[in-house]
Amino acid sequence: MNPSEIVIFLVSISIMLFGARSLGELVRKVNQPIIVGEILAGILLGPTLFGTIAPETYNSIFSSSKNISIALSGITNLAVIMLLLVSGLEVDLSLIVKQGKQAALTSIMGIVLPFAIGFGASYLFPYQMGINNESMKLVFALFIGTALSISALPVIVKTLIDLNIFKTQIGFTILASAMVDDLAGWIIFSIILSMLGTSVHHLSFEMTIALTLGFIAFTLIVVRKLINYILPIIQEKLTFPGGVLNLILILGFLSAAFTEYIGIHAIFGAFIMGIAIGDSAALSENTREIIHQFVTNIFAPLFLVSIGLRVNFIQNFDLVLVLIFIILAFAGKLIGCGFGAYWGGANRREAIVIGFGMNSKGAMEIILGLLALEYGLIQEKVFVALVIMALVTSISSAPLMNMFLSDKSKYSFSRLLNPKYIFISDSADKFAVITELVNRIEKDTGIDKDQIISEVWEREKDFPTGIANSLAIPHARIDIKKPVIAVAYHTSGIDFGALDGIPSRVIVLLLTPKTNNELQLKLLAEIAATFRDKERSEEILTFTKKEEFASRLLKLATLSNA
Repeated sequence: MNPSEIVIFLVSISIMLFGARSLGELVRKVNQPIIVGEILAGILLGPTLFGTIAPETYNSIFSSSKNISIALSGITNLAVIMLLLVSGLEVDLSLIVKQGKQAALTSIMGIVLPFAIGFGASYLFPYQMGINNESMKLVFALFIGTALSISALPVIVKTLIDLNIFKTQIGFTILASAMVDDLAGWIIFSIILSMLGTSVHHLSFEMTIALTLGFIAFTLIVVRKLINYILPIIQEKLTFPGGVLNLILILGFLSAAFTEYIGIHAIFGAFIMGIAIGDSAALSENTREIIHQFVTNIFAPLFLVSIGLRVNFIQNFDLVLVLIFIILAFAGKLIGCGFGAYWGGANRREAIVIGFGMNSKGAMEIILGLLALEYGLIQEKVFVALVIMALVTSISSAPLMNMFLSDKSKYSFSRLLNPKYIFISDSADKFAVITELVNRIEKDTGIDKDQIISEVWEREKDFPTGIANSLAIPHARIDIKKPVIAVAYHTSGIDFGALDGIPSRVIVLLLTPKTNNELQLKLLAEIAATFRDKERSEEILTFTKKEEFASRLLKLATLSNA
C-alpha cells in the first residue's frame, strides 16, 4: 500500500472499532449482548445505510482500492480465526462427561432434530429456501441443517451469567450440551467444505475426511497431553504472560494452517486446538482472561462489523425467508433440546428453559453463513436471513428463559434470611465453613447433617460455587419441605472458584426441596442479584459485627428482590 492507502486503511479500522464499541455499549445498557451492537454497527457503516446516504465517502473509506480491501480481508480472516480459538478455550471436555445422561440427550436431540428440519426443508423446497445453484442441492441442504443445529457458546455463556444460573445444574446442562453441539456442528461443516473441493492440493473427499478425523484425534489426545506437560515449564521459564500467549497463538495458527491446507477452513483447526489448550489444568484463569479480552475487544468487533460491510441488508431482505429461518430455528432447538432434556430427567419448565437457552446462534451462525457465501453455496438474501435469525435468537434467549425461570412464590431470599442462621466465621477452608453452615441449621430442620455435608461438598468439588463480588452459594436439593438459608461472613475470605478470582467472604448455604428445582433456580438468581452491584457488595463487607452485617444484608436483599 502507498502512504495514502495506509492512512485510509488505518482510518477505516478506527471507524470500525469506534462504531462497534459505541453501539456495543449502547445495547448493553438495555441488557443485550454486545455482539448485537457490533453487528448493527457494521450494518449502519455498510452499504445498507452509510453506503446509501454517502456512497462516495463510503467507497473512499472502505473500498477505494484493491489493496485496502485485501488488507481489511486479511484482518477479518485473522479475527475470525482468533475468535474460534478463544471459543475452543471455553469448551470443557470434563464438564461434558460429568453432565451425563441429561446433557447427552439434550445435545443429541439438539443436533438431530434441527438438522433434520433444516435438511428436509432445504432438500424438498430448495427454491423457497433460497438455493443459489440447483446442482449443489445436497450440499446446500446439508449446510442449512448444520446452520440450524449449531449454537453460539460465547453468547450462551454470557446469557447464563446474566441470568445468574451459570453455576446451577440447569446452567451446566445447557453449557455441556452447547459444547457438544458446537463440536459436532463444526465437524459436519468441515465435511461440507470438503465436498466443495476447497483443498489447496485438491485432495479427494475420502482423504480429506480421514485427515480431518486424524487431526481431531491427534490434537485432543496427543497434543493435549503435550500441552499439559509444556505449559508449566513455559510459565516458569519464560516471561508471563507473553510466553504462554505466544504458545497459544503459535499452536492455533499452525492448526488453522493445516486444516486450511487439507480443504477444511482454518477456523476449524483453531477451534480444535483451542479445546486442547483450554482443557489443560495448567492454563491459568488469568491467561484465559487476557487472551479473551484481547480477542473479544479488538479482533472480534472488526470481524462482526465487517459482516455489515459485505451486504446491503435492505436490498437483500426477504421477509418470507427471514420468517422461515426464524421459525425453523426456534422449532428445531426448542422441540429437540426440550424433549432431550425432558427425557433426561428435567421437568417441563426446565426443559423449556434449556430449549430457549440452546437456541442462541450469534457469531457462530454468522461465520458459517459468511463462509458459505464466499464459496458460492448461498446467495446474499440467505446470508441476510441467517444474520437476522442469529440476532433474533441471541436477543430473545435471555428474556424467554427468564419468563419460565420466574416463579412467583412465597419464598424469597430476603424472607428466608434468619438472624440466628447468620454468623461470623474464621474457618480455615471450604469444607470447614460448609460444615459450620450445616451445623447451624441442623437442630431446626431435622436434616441428616452428615448426608447434607456430603452432598454439598461433592457438588462443590465438581462445580465450585463462587460467583463474584466476594459471594459463594454452596447449595443442594434435599428431602425437606421448605427451603432454608444460612449465611457465613468470613473474616478474610475463602477460595470458592469465583469467576472474578476474588476470595468469597459471604458464603450463603442454600438447601431446597428435592422436588422443586425451579425454586432453587429462583433463589440462586435472587441471591446473586443481591451482590450484583460491586459498590454495594464492598460496602456490606465493611461491617465487622454480626448484627450490623445481618441488618445490612437483609436491607440489601429486600431492595434487590423487590
